Amino acid sequence: MYKINHNQDLNILEVEDAKSKLYAKLSINDGGSLQELILNGKVIIENLAPLTYDVTYASSILFPFANRIKDGTYKYKGKQHQFEINQKEENNALHGLVFNKSFLVKETNTSDDSATIVLEYDETELSKGFPFTFNIKLKYVFTQNTVTLLVSVINTSSKTFPFTLGWHPYFLSDNLFESDIKFDATKKLVFDNRNITNGFEDYESDGIFQIKNQRLDDCWILNTNEVKFNTPKYQLTITSSSDNNFLQVYTPPKVNNIAIEPTTGVSDSFNNKIGMQTLKPNETYDVTWKVMID
Repeated sequence: MYKINHNQDLNILEVEDAKSKLYAKLSINDGGSLQELILNGKVIIENLAPLTYDVTYASSILFPFANRIKDGTYKYKGKQHQFEINQKEENNALHGLVFNKSFLVKETNTSDDSATIVLEYDETELSKGFPFTFNIKLKYVFTQNTVTLLVSVINTSSKTFPFTLGWHPYFLSDNLFESDIKFDATKKLVFDNRNITNGFEDYESDGIFQIKNQRLDDCWILNTNEVKFNTPKYQLTITSSSDNNFLQVYTPPKVNNIAIEPTTGVSDSFNNKIGMQTLKPNETYDVTWKVMID
């Protein structure tokens, strides 16, 4: 039987099932992010200490924009908006507005073969750079070999707003040098020295990206909704329900960890419009990301 424990002091949810060898830890105060994960006895996501969450954004939900906004500024419907600059070294706004919010636990359910957690954050204030209100729900479903994350955003304001969405998990390999990522792409984004998108280039590949000892902070336009991460100990598949799929890959200063980020937009999307969508008042946008190990 799956069990869910809520540590009220730390505001952390832990999911465990001895039979399926599953363990997961969610940090409710860090945007409801998935900080640790063991599936079928294999460590998939580990604590990135000594790196801290405010540096890694580990498993954070990226909304209302994924990645960066150049100088934190953009124009929407004739009005100029200015986000807070939270990436001082590049003078960019980074990873949206909900990564550090405290979510509410709305629902927990367990059975013999799964556990479900629903978290919610309701933004009622007009924030700097994003003068709109919204409600965002995260529904996690854990089974022996899978984690499914459904993100639902409702526009609760009286005006249409722009957005992209992303997820920022880091996955552990026992040997990243001998691991690879399999995906279908023919275009790769070109970044400037501040990691701002300034174009595309053709990407030719046999579909298998060898990681080796590369330092990565790269993004591809995907032709499908599936990415595979192959390691010496496990094979992992990430799927997305989105029609627009981009893959951001980043190697942190933490050995054998790699961020494999499914997103619906790219760096500076509010300015270049690549992947940017709009949501009308009272409308809902849903995206589901699923992680499965073989």
